[in-house]
Formats: sequence, C-alpha cells, structure tokens
Amino acid sequence: MHVRPSPTPASDRPRSPAAQFATTDRLSDYWRFYWAVAEAQISRWLPTTPSRLLDLSSPDFQGTPRAVAAGHDVVTLLPSVDAAMRWPLTLVNGRAVVPRPARRGRLRHVVGDSAFLRSFTSDSFDGVIADNRVLSRHLATEASMAEVARVLRPGGRALLCVDSVVLGMALLAEQDYWPELSHAPSADVLLVPWPDGSITRCFTAEQLTEMVTDSGMELEWVRPRTVLSASTVEMMLARDPRSMSRLVEMEMHAAESDDYVGVHLVASVVKPA
Repeated sequence: MHVRPSPTPASDRPRSPAAQFATTDRLSDYWRFYWAVAEAQISRWLPTTPSRLLDLSSPDFQGTPRAVAAGHDVVTLLPSVDAAMRWPLTLVNGRAVVPRPARRGRLRHVVGDSAFLRSFTSDSFDGVIADNRVLSRHLATEASMAEVARVLRPGGRALLCVDSVVLGMALLAEQDYWPELSHAPSADVLLVPWPDGSITRCFTAEQLTEMVTDSGMELEWVRPRTVLSASTVEMMLARDPRSMSRLVEMEMHAAESDDYVGVHLVASVVKPA
C-alpha cells in the first residue's frame, strides 16, 4: 500500500492535466463528452425488461434519469437528508431546474451509506449501478463489493466504475511521488492522494477482475470509460461543436478493445444464478 500526505497544499499547485479529473466541470467540452459516453454505456447495459435497480453513484450521476425513463424502478442511495432535498435540482446552463417526472419507471430516494447496504435485504435487486467512481472512494472496496453481491438476486447484474492505475500513476508523478510511483504498477493496493485532499483507490483490470471473483460474482466485461484524451476531444469539438455524437460513437467502438488505457475502468458483472 503506497500513500503519504501531499507535501504541498492543493491550492498552491498549478492545475495539471491529470488534476482535471479531480473535478468534474460538467460545462467543459471534455466532461460533456465524458457524460455523454457514460450515458451511452449505461443505456447499452440496462436490462431489456423493467427491473428494480439500486443506484449507489451519488446524487449527480446522470445515468439514473435514463434508467427511470427506460421503465426501471430505481432506488437512489443518498448520503444525507440534505442531499435528498437537493437531489431533484439539476443545472442546465448554470441554472437550477426541476426535471419532469419520468413517464414510466419510478424513482425513490433512500438515505444511507453506499459502502454498507444494511438498509436492504439480501437478493432484493435485479441490478446495482455503482458508477461515478463510487467504489474507488470506498478504500475497503472488497467489503463494498461483498455488499453489492449480497443485495443482488441470483442472475442480477452490476455496473461498476473505478479509477485506473493509469490515472493513479499520473497523479503520483505530478505530485512528485517518485518512490511510490516506481512501486505503483506492482502494488497490491494503490491508494493515491488527490489535489483536493481526498484519497482514491486505483485498479488494474486484473485487480478489478480478482475483486469481482472474490465477491462470488462473474465478470461479463471490463473496458475503459474513455480512450480519447481530453485534449483530443476539446480540439475536435472546438473545430466542430456538432461532432459530439460522432465522438461518442467513435469512443464506444474504441473502448471495446483490450487496451485498458483509460483513466477510469467500467465493468459489468453478474451474480451466478
């Protein structure tokens, strides 16, 4: 395990290419592209028949409305009562708006800890969505995965998103953690300090697969969330703002390769029937 406090406050450091992933400015070209890709991925992952889903992905996850609109009943786990009161508000062009009720599926809010799902009985959900890096923020990720496996019914599936070792090594290098960086690729557990003072746990595809297997589930697939770099996306959108859909489609094809170079890994897993 490799982690030590940051020697320099984040506020005193210049903004770096990797540090842009420590914040999600949804109005920037790259993050608009990122969430468009995420929505495309979850649309392809969602069950084909109406199902009961548990969403652990935090209040700002954009895939939940898409799941509800597709006819699924979604229980969204929120960290506090205050978050539950704020959840219906979303930002459009910098203004808070209340989204219209979904036509088909139902959305319910439950306040609880996304690491320990004590509020839910075993085998109670057809699917679990743990996107938006939520598992990387749970440093004891194995315990969180065991809880996901517990609440899934046999044959149920889960969608996971974690920080990759690629991102972890970039953050270590930019913060001058050279001794830690040399051990990062072979570390059993890689914990990385972020510019905002938080700590994240980063995974290789092999480590993610092992964690899934140890929880009693089976891996369906693992791939990077995005392969295209932020600079490439921003350059192409600056040339043609209407090219977003083509970029997303290009990304969906690129992510089907076995090259796990993305900053975040996405995986689909199933609980054996």
